[in-house]
Amino acid sequence: MPVAAYDEIADWYADWVGGLHNSYSERVADVLRRLIPPGDGRTSLDIGCGTGARAGVLRDLGWQPIGVDLSTGQLRHARRILPVAAADATALPIATGSVDLAVSILTHTDLPDYPGVIAEAARVVRPGGRFVHVGIHPCFTGAFADRSDPARIVVDSGYHRRERRWDSFTTQGVRNRVGAWHLPLADLLNAFRAAGLEIVDTVESGPDAGVPDVFAVAAVS
Repeated sequence: MPVAAYDEIADWYADWVGGLHNSYSERVADVLRRLIPPGDGRTSLDIGCGTGARAGVLRDLGWQPIGVDLSTGQLRHARRILPVAAADATALPIATGSVDLAVSILTHTDLPDYPGVIAEAARVVRPGGRFVHVGIHPCFTGAFADRSDPARIVVDSGYHRRERRWDSFTTQGVRNRVGAWHLPLADLLNAFRAAGLEIVDTVESGPDAGVPDVFAVAAVS
């Protein structure tokens, strides 16, 4: 089973995502409001739910969220907010075609096989259901992107490196603590196609000083 990288920083992360990072959390919430239809009390699955930071947004949109995450440290916080289970995102303990909505929010750089996560999301979403991915922009945020000049982003040849990297554009956030796997944009979009999902909307949000750009995809089964 993959290593739960967030276990050692779970308490720090719970404070960080709920406190100083509120402006970025609101940007993510705005993207979710655009891509997620009203839930009318139906169940949604938060894949990689972490501390449960996005559960409130899902509830505001009419969904009843349940969460899965590999990090039991983070789930200590999440279980106060929503029903959760410890699980590998590439082998979900969820029946095929059993949920109307699955989301994966700011997780794809934490996982060595994010296409496998997309395939699992496609499996558990019912026909006609929706999967929403929200993540940092794969073209503009990562160890390959020099963001030292606020007016521009310089992308170097490391953009095509897919291994886990520990060098980061910031020393104040998550990446220098847990590292990041990079998935180029083409690989990300092709993973939706390979999973049999149809992309129905995409969103780019940013840039903004000090926080990474967002790239999001909504797809239907």
